[in-house]
Amino acid sequence: MSEFRLTQISDTHLGRRFPGLIANFHAVCEHIDTERPDLVVNTGDVSFDGPSGRDDVVFAKGLHDALPVPCRYLPGNHDIGDNPTAIGPAPKPPVTEAHRQQFRDIIGEDHWSFEAAGWRFIGLNTLVMNSGLAFEAEQFDWLSQEISRVNGRPVALFLHKPLFLDLPDDPETPETSIRYVPQPARARLIEMFAPIDLRLIASGHVHQRRDFTFRQTRHVWAPSVGFRINDARQDRIAIKETGFVEYRFRPDSLEVRHLRAAGQADIDIEEVLAQMGGEH
Repeated sequence: MSEFRLTQISDTHLGRRFPGLIANFHAVCEHIDTERPDLVVNTGDVSFDGPSGRDDVVFAKGLHDALPVPCRYLPGNHDIGDNPTAIGPAPKPPVTEAHRQQFRDIIGEDHWSFEAAGWRFIGLNTLVMNSGLAFEAEQFDWLSQEISRVNGRPVALFLHKPLFLDLPDDPETPETSIRYVPQPARARLIEMFAPIDLRLIASGHVHQRRDFTFRQTRHVWAPSVGFRINDARQDRIAIKETGFVEYRFRPDSLEVRHLRAAGQADIDIEEVLAQMGGEH
């Protein structure tokens, strides 16, 4: 395969009670149906509230099953709970093995690796990092084996949470510690990937579109398919809009396109919270 076309969607936050989020997802699906990439990757928060509502996970998977191309998934905090950090309050809800297994049973694998167009693609479950769950150690062992098999190929890494804001050693703060891969797991990942040609880290979670390069690695933050978070609730780092990202991988090159689907609306989080009623 000389070219591999991948579409990244993220933070779809699907649930039956959110018609606007469903409409945005359908708008992106229509674009995907027209373009027919080789693969769609949802980098997490597939469902609106997996830990509290199994039906959200079932509903989200049903909508993805209607896509005309294969899909891979990574869990987000809205799917399986969040990971603890050294600074800041305990996550609500915390990640659990039961919710991880629910994701796997309904959605599919929560970490994966494959090869295409001369690249190695790796997807990691970042929500178990620093959790102390048995799978945290198992995934690191699995990752070590996958890295040993890269054999000089460029690597594209997919995560729910961005690795960091600007620099690998950015300090964690109580306000932003749950936004990025937490320490010390972050430092361990950086050390593991240091010997190989890590060309791309693609993530979501922050609901802001961002694209920057640090050393040889391009960091792409996909925006939410579903909604944006206003400045009163979240500091502005980059572009706040709904959308998705398309990639073209060739044996030694990468093309990135930041897109919005026709009809995709910039729904504000306040509208979503209002539809939740007394849930939040």
